Amino acid sequence: MTRPEVVVHRDGDLLAAAAAARLITRLVDAQAARGTAALVLTGGRTGTAVLEQVRVSPARDAVDWSRVDLYWGDERFLPSGHADRNETQARTALLDHVPVDPARVHAVAASDGRFGDDPDAAADAYAEVLAAAGGGSVPAFDVLLLGVGEEGHTASIFPDSPAVHERERSVVAVRDCPKPPPTRVSLTLPAIRRAREVWLVTTGAAKAEAVAAALTGADEVRLPAAGAVGDQRTLWLLDQAAAADVPRA
Repeated sequence: MTRPEVVVHRDGDLLAAAAAARLITRLVDAQAARGTAALVLTGGRTGTAVLEQVRVSPARDAVDWSRVDLYWGDERFLPSGHADRNETQARTALLDHVPVDPARVHAVAASDGRFGDDPDAAADAYAEVLAAAGGGSVPAFDVLLLGVGEEGHTASIFPDSPAVHERERSVVAVRDCPKPPPTRVSLTLPAIRRAREVWLVTTGAAKAEAVAAALTGADEVRLPAAGAVGDQRTLWLLDQAAAADVPRA
């Protein structure tokens, strides 16, 4: 497991802009090394702000967007096009503005899609998508973006939930989430840990306690964000408010 690195920015706006610049560079480097790049997106206010900053960056088109494979770390199990779906937010913020290859945009099935209102079937299908892309396993994503909740959840893995105990499956249906919507589809911690780099991006004083606990050895069952680590790098990108309780080196 990689040792977490922490980068603190003055405020959320600066964090989003800096994370966008960092992300563009990482995707360009991945394409230079392997020809393609694999990126896992997250939802939420900060994750969407990062994508908006990528969209307006002068360096945006340094990335060959037709050679980026796009996935989601979790998804709200809602109808296609619903404003609260992470896919919808990502398309509005960035994907509708860059020349992505539709075949490389791997969205989780919607609740009105081919599996109907069956999140387990949607989760199993997404696991098959990952396995096909990874040659039988989860792909080694170049960057996997995550947010962090006030109680320490990440993706849609909540404290002491069935999802946080999962060790075999790469994708699971999540029911009875403590925050709406209650039904979701999420990557598991073993799948997240396949990524080369995991970036946890979060802002605000309400996250400070969870951030500090995750960075000081909290158990992942109690605080799932503590278990979100990359194979080569784990990067926490924070604003000053979210970093307020992090011990100084």
